[in-house]
Amino acid sequence: MSDTGNPAGDPRRRSDEQWRSALTPEQYRVLRRRGTEPPWSHPYNSEHRRGRYVCAGCGAPLFPSDAKFDSGSGWPSYSEAFDEAIETSIDRSHGMARVEMRCRACGGHLGHVFDDGPAPTGKRYCTNGTSLVFEPDAEPPGPR
Repeated sequence: MSDTGNPAGDPRRRSDEQWRSALTPEQYRVLRRRGTEPPWSHPYNSEHRRGRYVCAGCGAPLFPSDAKFDSGSGWPSYSEAFDEAIETSIDRSHGMARVEMRCRACGGHLGHVFDDGPAPTGKRYCTNGTSLVFEPDAEPPGPR
């Protein structure tokens, strides 16, 4: 992808054309057009390995795997994000007010934050799996 007119490849300054060429059609729909995936449709709902979840748009670290929990919502959910990873705004679409979360590094739409999560944060970062990439921790070497 060419970052002409985009110093240092700053993801916040990518053109729509650059995003379309960098993402799959589904990632583009979710991350750049504030879409959502159907509940229970993403494999990350059943991901239980240790690691971290990063933004599918820019690779910025978003959630540690130990913050993941089964919310019963049908979307991967986390009780906390890495420091400074998420920015929020009020989303008034669909006739209600919700807290939208976006990747702070690239502005990609991730999902919504709710105040019905587990202690100690009480937060539920309800996330589209399509907006994430899971990076597993390295497996320890096995017996020789």
